[in-house]
Amino acid sequence: MVSGPSHDRADESAEAKARWFQSLSLEDRMELFCSYTELILENNPDIVKAERARPAGWRIQVVRKAQG
Repeated sequence: MVSGPSHDRADESAEAKARWFQSLSLEDRMELFCSYTELILENNPDIVKAERARPAGWRIQVVRKAQG
């Protein structure tokens, strides 16, 4: 992986983000997960009281063109 900022739109694809995340060690992934959790709890401490998440009223379907 290239370290440093990138200005290429291809680096913002879901696949690129998945590759970046998979390149992290387990310790780094867990640290990132804990950081996200802390951020969420700082901004919305009542989220832990929610019984369960509600599904969105609409659905998103991802369609990709077949290769070849």
